[in-house]
Amino acid sequence: MKIMHLLPSLSSGGVEQVVLELCRGMVQCGEECTVVSAGGRMVEQIRTAGAGHIRRSIEKKNPHLLIEVWRMAKLLKREAPQIVHVHSRVPAWVLHFAYRLLPARQRPTLVSSFHGFHSVNAYSRIMTRGDAVVAVSQCIREHILQNYPSTPHQRVHVIPNSVDTSLFFPTFHPSEEWLQQWRAEHPELTGRYVLCLPGRISRIKGQSHVVPLLSHLLSTGVPAHVLIIGETKRGKEKLAAELDEQVRAAGIQNHVSRLNHRNDLREIMSVSDAVLNLSLQPESFGKVTLEALALGRPVMGYNHGGVSEQLRQFLPEGLIPVGNPQAAAERLANWYRTPPKLLEPVASPYLLEDMIHSHLSLYRSLL
Repeated sequence: MKIMHLLPSLSSGGVEQVVLELCRGMVQCGEECTVVSAGGRMVEQIRTAGAGHIRRSIEKKNPHLLIEVWRMAKLLKREAPQIVHVHSRVPAWVLHFAYRLLPARQRPTLVSSFHGFHSVNAYSRIMTRGDAVVAVSQCIREHILQNYPSTPHQRVHVIPNSVDTSLFFPTFHPSEEWLQQWRAEHPELTGRYVLCLPGRISRIKGQSHVVPLLSHLLSTGVPAHVLIIGETKRGKEKLAAELDEQVRAAGIQNHVSRLNHRNDLREIMSVSDAVLNLSLQPESFGKVTLEALALGRPVMGYNHGGVSEQLRQFLPEGLIPVGNPQAAAERLANWYRTPPKLLEPVASPYLLEDMIHSHLSLYRSLL
């Protein structure tokens, strides 16, 4: 089977990681995969996984997309994939118009994945037009059916994103070499209650809530230190500066470390005392949250979206009312005294092999 994935870019993020995992798993099952995107730091990983990559400028809306429609039609004729799996709205629209340039018999079967709570409008409706629609969580399925009621229920398939338990497991320990380097780079963490907040710098990711949360923890005598880990994308520099100023104004700068994009997030989470998800908008899934839970690390998150689904199953006491950093601080103070335990280890349907085989079964059923 020949499968083609379309997404804006391969820079970093949960969607990109899912596509990489799907390609790697499908190739191992003997299928042929190609990724079409504007490129990025993960292209080499795609190729190492055994998949191909074709560069196309399908990452943002601009007048040049008309050229990309024509180029996409030519690409589909040349590559002749049996399945085209689209993961974002701009590529979906390019594909939609490219299909109109192809005879019906040359159009591949279309699968679309809803990876987020897209704004509800005609522009987003394009993601419901696949022969099958993948919802990455139950709450996303409900979002689709509630806001796009003309979508046939049987066409929407819940296939949760996953965790690779060969990489993320409760007994994982970083190498001694990594530990020595980490301790040398961050001596300020010695003897601290370390909280890890992963996510790109964004207002919706809730990094600003670190200030009241941490201030309250410190006032109760908890020696907390927060690691804010995530890149500052172009255009977000002012927001990052605002965050730094808020931290300084609160006098907690010695208790906050802000790190850029890291390739060793697994190791960092494994040596943290707890992982936070303070997203102010519901996340469709929360892949990093699941990875932290798979490492056996306690996770605290606001009670909405896919993160809520995970915590209800594995650590209900980690759920906090949305937008309430004081409640989060009070719960963390309790955890500092008595660390919580997960109800059960991460298992099906959240395993990597579950996600791969569910997609493979879906593709085969459509063909």
